[in-house]
Amino acid sequence: MPPLALDAITQHIGNTPLVRLNKLPSSLGVEAAVYAKLEYFNAGGSVKDRIALRMVEEAERSGRIKPGDTLIEPTSGNTLVFHTPPNSSSAIWRMF
Repeated sequence: MPPLALDAITQHIGNTPLVRLNKLPSSLGVEAAVYAKLEYFNAGGSVKDRIALRMVEEAERSGRIKPGDTLIEPTSGNTLVFHTPPNSSSAIWRMF
């Protein structure tokens, strides 16, 4: 089966898989079901992808930003850089 083609990178955020870590509990001598959430499967490779997408979408919904506005990314660059929502502004990302 060919890979799923997405219309926008933001469609590859969320719904990251859980993996059961079968050997970890027994190696520590505990009886438990331990799972790891694989957030690196997000588009930008981070749990911050969910946060950034939500911030931009909510700001658009509430009218705080509109198409064409400049969004300033004051971090190292991996929080908002991937997340101009589909069907929205062509934002300019400025990183410091």
